[in-house]
Amino acid sequence: MLFLIELGKMKSWGLALLVLMLIQKQGIFQQVGAADGFVKTSGLHFVLNGLPYHANGFNAYWLMYVASDPSQRSKVSSAFSEAVSHSLTIARTWAFSDGGYRPLQYSPGSYNEQVFQGLDFVISEAGKYGIKLVLSLANNYENFGGKKQYVDWGRSQGQYLTSDDDFFRNSVVKGFYKNHVKTVLTRRNSITGVVYKDDPTIMAWELMNEPRCTSDPSGRTIQAWITEMAAYLKSIDGNHLLEAGLEGFYGQASQKKQQYNPNFQVGTDFIENNQIPGIDFATVHSYPDQWFSSSSDEAQLSFLNEWLNNHIQDAQNILRIPLLFTEFGKSSKTSGYSTYQRDLVFNTVYSAIYSSARSGGPAVGGLFWQLLTEGMDSFRDGYEIVLSESPSTANVISQESHKLFVLRKMYARLRNIQKWKRARAIRRAQWLNRNKGKNTGN
Repeated sequence: MLFLIELGKMKSWGLALLVLMLIQKQGIFQQVGAADGFVKTSGLHFVLNGLPYHANGFNAYWLMYVASDPSQRSKVSSAFSEAVSHSLTIARTWAFSDGGYRPLQYSPGSYNEQVFQGLDFVISEAGKYGIKLVLSLANNYENFGGKKQYVDWGRSQGQYLTSDDDFFRNSVVKGFYKNHVKTVLTRRNSITGVVYKDDPTIMAWELMNEPRCTSDPSGRTIQAWITEMAAYLKSIDGNHLLEAGLEGFYGQASQKKQQYNPNFQVGTDFIENNQIPGIDFATVHSYPDQWFSSSSDEAQLSFLNEWLNNHIQDAQNILRIPLLFTEFGKSSKTSGYSTYQRDLVFNTVYSAIYSSARSGGPAVGGLFWQLLTEGMDSFRDGYEIVLSESPSTANVISQESHKLFVLRKMYARLRNIQKWKRARAIRRAQWLNRNKGKNTGN
């Protein structure tokens, strides 16, 4: 793209800002796009309405669950309103709840309409606030059912299953999952009337939250499952982006990079899994406070810096696709916790993202875990951010949002310059053609 090439020619960010100041004085503007189109990819970047799209965001897994009770829907609206006031424009949430209390899916193919209407409300409300959604379709863990519930359903239908990891192998269980994918993607929103697969409010689908298959550390099982499910989902929905839900661990297929992992294997591989056809962008989760709980804050931050930069480099040099940091945070339940330490974690993640984004790299944004609004004490897990209660962290979040917004405006204006130059060249060529052979004076 010409405007990306022009940006790449600039010797420094300061020069880019100087150019923008001159542009502003000349009155060359273009409105930065609202959230009215489908987010696509172009090389290392997300693209929205023809422009590179960088955005700050959050996790709120609870949205559908809370919205399934109409009397509690104001909490969803409040969360979106508070998010937008801090320029947060991407939300990641669950589009699953399998078995158990107030489920979306009672049993394979049997759905709870009231909970589905809760998800309808979430999508409708997100659209009103200009928030893009990443919707996850299943869970690796037992919370909200997870792969264990699918395997239990398989056993109840006579399948001989010895491990929860049979979720990834058994054809009957995989059929249950595919049916859920199809049911969600082809759902017609009861509020907007728009079928989910046709709704640009949804930015991307996620195959599974943190897929892990520890029974096969070779990675072949997860690789085969992602390959099969990515192809299936894309056969239904060609509008939306897709990601696998990975945490970013390196597997046996990337042995030289395993040194950068926390000290465990989960049967996934950041490189190999993200090279599967149909996977549009890579994801990374970052929890050094969990992975190195006995280490000092300094050691955790050192790991975090290396973890972030290694994945940015791999997305840029090997995968050649965008990279979204879909979970990060610091728990207030850890020993010696302070808001200052949490803000350091946020600033570390945001600095890595912005440094990559401003130089045309693959990092497109980060989603902290997790956003709550007031009156949701039962959802607190130590990682919660209630913006009204956390002024210093809210300020860190707002600053990152602003910087990414300015970056989007810069891309918009650079593209507008290119349009203006092309239009001027066309007009001059037309004028010369009309006046060919005429004496035009000086």
